[in-house]
Amino acid sequence: MRYLFPLFLVLSCLLTILPGCEPKEDLIQTTGRLEFDQDTVLFDTVFTTIRTVTKRLWVYNRNSGAVKTDISLAGTAGTTYSLIINGDAGVAQSGVLIRGNDSLQVLIRAVLGDNGQATAPKKFLVEDQVNFRTNGNDQNVKLVAYGQNAYFHRADLILTNTTWRTDKPHVIITASRVIVQGQPPLVFGVLVGENITLTIPKGARIYSHAGAYLQVNGTLRVNDNFVPGTGATDTVKANNPNIVRFQGDRLETYYDDIPGQWGGIVFTSTSRNNSIRYAEIKNSTFGALLLNPEDKLPRPDLTLTNTVIRNISGSNLSFANTTATSGGGVISYSGNLTATNCLFTNCGEYAVAGVGGAYDFNFCTFANYTPAFRRETPSLGFTNVNALNAKSPPLSLSLSLRNSIVWGSNLGLGTIDDELFLENYPQYVSNVSIRNTLLRTKDYASTPAVVGAPGINLLNVDPLFVRTALISSRPDYTLQATSPANAPRRPAAGNVPPRDLRNLPRPATGQTQPALGAYEHK
Repeated sequence: MRYLFPLFLVLSCLLTILPGCEPKEDLIQTTGRLEFDQDTVLFDTVFTTIRTVTKRLWVYNRNSGAVKTDISLAGTAGTTYSLIINGDAGVAQSGVLIRGNDSLQVLIRAVLGDNGQATAPKKFLVEDQVNFRTNGNDQNVKLVAYGQNAYFHRADLILTNTTWRTDKPHVIITASRVIVQGQPPLVFGVLVGENITLTIPKGARIYSHAGAYLQVNGTLRVNDNFVPGTGATDTVKANNPNIVRFQGDRLETYYDDIPGQWGGIVFTSTSRNNSIRYAEIKNSTFGALLLNPEDKLPRPDLTLTNTVIRNISGSNLSFANTTATSGGGVISYSGNLTATNCLFTNCGEYAVAGVGGAYDFNFCTFANYTPAFRRETPSLGFTNVNALNAKSPPLSLSLSLRNSIVWGSNLGLGTIDDELFLENYPQYVSNVSIRNTLLRTKDYASTPAVVGAPGINLLNVDPLFVRTALISSRPDYTLQATSPANAPRRPAAGNVPPRDLRNLPRPATGQTQPALGAYEHK
């Protein structure tokens, strides 16, 4: 044992002078290059002055040993693009270590400046590149962004009659603004004051940021100035430049048909004489909200004409202390809604949800296919139960549904059996009129008080749309030649608009009867 202690001392001394053994991947080598997961980082159309989403660039060191690299933007510091490397933001970073057979994630974002272009369709290109210098090797990855100038509305309070220009798109961004001194700030995007009219002319483009909405305490007039042609072939196709479009401000292709990207359009109890025609409202939590939970008279009203509402979904919504509800193409708390030649589609909860109020649908198509999610609510749902107090007297409710198609994918998914729900209908059934309509219903199929005598409507027969969202990413809700909504042609119930959603002529009175729904079959 007396020899072990001196031996231990000798070994300890040797260990202190021996070189350390680093793992091979940590040893810095003086040769080698980098690899990248892409040669160009693309920011598809982005609005100026607003910071873009963050893009990711993966940088790979395929070498067995570590390398150090200098990373920098080629452009002038801070003008457009910025980098985040290992949590640090800036335009350059030197001596960044990447271990052998490891990777580095570089985050890139941009803020594009307004270049002064006014014409709405014009976009401009802003380019830069990220430079990497590694062991004397220079490499780069290109940065490309397509910019779009716009009019920006951040807590924009409109107190005089206003007409929005159409030379650039409009972008609505939610922000806080003090309306009454001493009161908490209200959060909104655009607020139209009481007795004030906001006019949105033909061809306008309105993009809204996440959570943003347009609130109308006065009057909204959309596309009053568009007069389509009167010829037999003067169609207004889905891509017509005169259509006013409301959607979210994420313009990447991935977001083309994603619901819930922004709030919607709110009409409060003081709102009057609202009209939306030749418009598209898409990708929101709700398309339009008529908010009059106290059932004040006169009620807020909205007329929809030749309008498409699609890709709508939201959950756990609460307005003005009302009970929570789900999203809908139109949600109405004691409002008056009139819709003619309109298409409602891909609404994840309701196409129309009404709590009290008056509803008139004529030649509308409710093609509520929701292939991306399970829908457990009917397309049309109405109740007379007060949203503020279920024990208070029932609300007045009336429904007129004529010459329309109400269909969807519920039965196909095995969730519920009806595209129509009338809560407490015996209490207001005298105010319900469903005539000359193709309707999917199980609960009311044998209830003449709701659907009328046999033969008045077409019940539970497939309308045979050309293409539904269940089979195509480009659905077409016009009718096949053999559709029961075409033949046998049935006398229309009530007035017939001279043209359909596409502006195609409908048959004149006394000639062949018109097809059901928003689209006339040719």
